[in-house]
Amino acid sequence: MSQGMTNAGFDKIEDYQDMPTLNEYQHQKNIGGNIAQFMKRIKFECRDNGRTPFQWDATLNAGFSTGKPWLKVNPNYTGINAAAQESDPNSTLNYFRRLVQLRKKELTLVYGAYTLLDAQNPSVYCYLRELNGRKLLVLLNFTALPVTAQTGLDLSKAKVLLGNYPAPALDGRLKPYEAVILDLG
Repeated sequence: MSQGMTNAGFDKIEDYQDMPTLNEYQHQKNIGGNIAQFMKRIKFECRDNGRTPFQWDATLNAGFSTGKPWLKVNPNYTGINAAAQESDPNSTLNYFRRLVQLRKKELTLVYGAYTLLDAQNPSVYCYLRELNGRKLLVLLNFTALPVTAQTGLDLSKAKVLLGNYPAPALDGRLKPYEAVILDLG
């Protein structure tokens, strides 16, 4: 699956416009704080990293503006942009569209009774939704490692409704960052 927009990871304080960040930077300078550590920290904490201009296409300024944007465009805009996502059937954008369509179609996902499964497993979020005899199982691996969700359910006849890997396993084993929705009947 192709990747969606990422944080910019600005390296210089001049790249930032967020006033709390700029004020804290000045404060750290005034007190002799560790500027290198501060700069490393704000790559993850400052909202500007995630508020760069939207990457519409691979043209100048990512197609966002013919003028100068208030923040630098993420340098990866030539490969990660809406136009590229639109033409890739396996893109994050098109996966999200399929997910929205499934949610609209499968009212069990919206109104079904919710049962949390494998609650003690910190690597997965696993739950069952049930409505009018229909059961849908959602399995999500939030780690970069393969994991197994202990559902306590018979998955032998499960049907994959949506997954982010070409061939999801039907035994609770999840690949890194795998997400799958199964129809249990």
